[in-house]
Amino acid sequence: MKIPRAPHAWNPTPARAVAIQRALAERVRVQALGPLPRRVVGVDCAFAAQRGRRPAAVGSQCIAAAVLWDLEEARVLETALARRPLRFPYVPGLLSFRELPTVLAALRTLRGPVDAMLVDGQGLAHPRRFGIACHLGVLCDLPCVGVAKSVLVGEYAEPGARRSGRSPLRHRGERVGTALRTRDETRPVFVSVGHRIDLPTAERLVLACGGGFRLPEPTRLADRAVAEAKRRGGRRAVS
Repeated sequence: MKIPRAPHAWNPTPARAVAIQRALAERVRVQALGPLPRRVVGVDCAFAAQRGRRPAAVGSQCIAAAVLWDLEEARVLETALARRPLRFPYVPGLLSFRELPTVLAALRTLRGPVDAMLVDGQGLAHPRRFGIACHLGVLCDLPCVGVAKSVLVGEYAEPGARRSGRSPLRHRGERVGTALRTRDETRPVFVSVGHRIDLPTAERLVLACGGGFRLPEPTRLADRAVAEAKRRGGRRAVS
């Protein structure tokens, strides 16, 4: 997968990182899609400790997985893993500066085309309306959706208990996402636009990628892949 070089450094000061987010947020586009994209990549990350360091500390390792999913055939086309040192500290709201260098390394090893991306994290449901799904979508110029397991900003009413139940996620009077039930009687996920997609289509895509679990299959399988890579030492692999 060809991805342009990022227009900024990945280890700026936190203040500079916020300025980068504000500038790139102007590039985010919210737009309707026609038919749902077929080749959907899910990405997720985990952290592995170096000796004498905590797993999420600078100098430890980030492991990223990219799982390319065929929506029509409901099967995995490719899985790619990458491992890189962490170069940015933990700062709430600046997750992309920690994870995206490794995510991009994994994505670059994919051989097939990608039509859309699902990210374990936020899109517009972010204090500066520029979560990791927005950042990745803008850099790759592809439709991208944030599918988070918890809320970063905003409030919502509990959605209906059955699959596809949903309720608006609102922050400062603005709708920034949807609390979406992807499986009966399970906790919702929090869907928000990253780039080049609108919220109704993002919701449809997340539901269409469901495989009977809480998380959509591409990100669920990416989560499993990084957990396994961390267990066996994070060795880089592509299949």
